[in-house]
Amino acid sequence: MPGTPPVWSNWAGNQHSTPTAILRPRSVEEVTEAVRAAAAAGRRIRAVGSGHSFTGAALTEGDRLELTELDSGVTVDTARRLVTVPAGMTLHALNDLLARHGLALPNLGDIDAQTVAGALSTGTHGTGARLGCLSTFVTALTLVTGTGEVLRCSADEHRDVFAAARVGLGAVGVLVEVTLRCVDAFVLRAHERPAPLDAVLAELPSLIEGHDHVEFYWFPYTSRVQVKTNDRVPADDRPLPRWRGWLDDEFLANTVFAGACRLGRAVPALAPGISAVSARALTERSYTGRSDRVFCTPRRVRFVEMEYALPRAVLPTALDALRRIVDGLPFKVLFPVEVRFTAADDIWLSHGYGRDSAYLAIHQYVGAPYEPYFRAFEEVATELGGRPHWGKLHWRDAASLAPAYPKFRDFLVVRDRLDPDRRFANDYLDRVLGS
Repeated sequence: MPGTPPVWSNWAGNQHSTPTAILRPRSVEEVTEAVRAAAAAGRRIRAVGSGHSFTGAALTEGDRLELTELDSGVTVDTARRLVTVPAGMTLHALNDLLARHGLALPNLGDIDAQTVAGALSTGTHGTGARLGCLSTFVTALTLVTGTGEVLRCSADEHRDVFAAARVGLGAVGVLVEVTLRCVDAFVLRAHERPAPLDAVLAELPSLIEGHDHVEFYWFPYTSRVQVKTNDRVPADDRPLPRWRGWLDDEFLANTVFAGACRLGRAVPALAPGISAVSARALTERSYTGRSDRVFCTPRRVRFVEMEYALPRAVLPTALDALRRIVDGLPFKVLFPVEVRFTAADDIWLSHGYGRDSAYLAIHQYVGAPYEPYFRAFEEVATELGGRPHWGKLHWRDAASLAPAYPKFRDFLVVRDRLDPDRRFANDYLDRVLGS
């Protein structure tokens, strides 16, 4: 089962670690054996997904547990709209599986490369003011604890573990199997349009209420945004022509944008002009398609990212502050800022626990300076009651995070019980949860 341990790197290339060994279990029993063996040897062990977190959440110098070959079986209950899958399955594979059975997830983020376990553990979300993060779709889960126990949890069984493990950072156990609540397969009509930022903020309440899914991108150094709305419709009656999808999603959003970022990194003075051109290059379009294919788009331009969940009412204040930060930086910002919305939920470490949220995500092209930008925004977001996305860059620690999460202490109690020897810990968890 062990393999030769090369250096592991995440998708963005900003996190690296060299494990003691690589383990690729094929069954839940082998996961249990791996955890118990690590415990017997006094080593830490950490499960790794597809590497789409920007933080050190997946890093380990102990055993690295890769779940891509884990086969716990797949169960699809179309009548009850439930699916049970191995936690190492990617969202892309899950979406195709559901489509073959006439089902879909109610919502998704904008990429589908993550594993189910990785997406849930970090609080991955899409946009939709009446929908929570992806973890709100979990009806049951199975995990292997730090003592090697296999625990099945739901709202009726081990309820405290269920409340903790749905967004668990991999700190309370290794997720091996997940049951998700689905909906009948559906079609989305996507509408994308450029607009002035001030006009979008003025109409935001009606915009959010009037559409199933709303997001927008603000282009730094401009007053322009690109608004994207997705709404359920009865039929796929206006599919996006292949040439237009290639032009917008591959050529403009990836090939041309990558070139623009490289140019802006090499000649920073050009960045404001590049942003202005980008703001006007994406014109209005409307099309229909299978839900997951509308939600998820290719991301081939590499970047680093910070994202904060804010109380929805403070979004205009946060954006005003962000614009001032961008204008005052000693370097230029090369990426647009993404704004999304989610509903309140009851998951202890979910960014949306107990409140409706606006998510504000800032990015910077790989190789370009970012830390002063991110730190300045984090200061603003923290003062406004923001909660950082667990899989995206931030500098908060346990002392700072505990007041932001009403159930933070409850989570730590569950962690103490399920992983008393901190078998799943690493430097990131030591910082954000305490050792």
